[in-house]
Amino acid sequence: MDVDIKVKPVTTQSELDEAFHIRTEVFVKEQGVALEVEMDEYDESCDHILVYCNGQSVGTGRLRDVEGVAKLERICILPTHRQYGLGRTIVQALEKIAKDKGFVKAKLHGQTHAERFYEKVGYTKASEVFMEEGIPHILMLKDLS
Repeated sequence: MDVDIKVKPVTTQSELDEAFHIRTEVFVKEQGVALEVEMDEYDESCDHILVYCNGQSVGTGRLRDVEGVAKLERICILPTHRQYGLGRTIVQALEKIAKDKGFVKAKLHGQTHAERFYEKVGYTKASEVFMEEGIPHILMLKDLS
């Protein structure tokens, strides 16, 4: 199957609503995160992206400045599209935004089941396992310089 992948920065409310829809499907419905936790006060100040597959929005992520470090957050892909390598696409797009903004370090709280994936895209484990919303996570870091 031929797949047309596009990444787009979120610039309109309807695009942000698309990102929220994907996050709701993955984090709230699939993983059981409370909606009021998933949608937080940082959404207004973050850079968000959408990933489109054949014209349909299927993945999202956001970038937040946390004490001068680019924090990649809310990275998710609809279950129907997890076989296309879109996680790498999302991470690379968020890292490009971070570099364009002058960040030299990135971090993320990766779910432990995704630890190998994040290692493959250059992140290193920087903590013991900790829980966020009942899901085991690990702090991972990457030098962007």
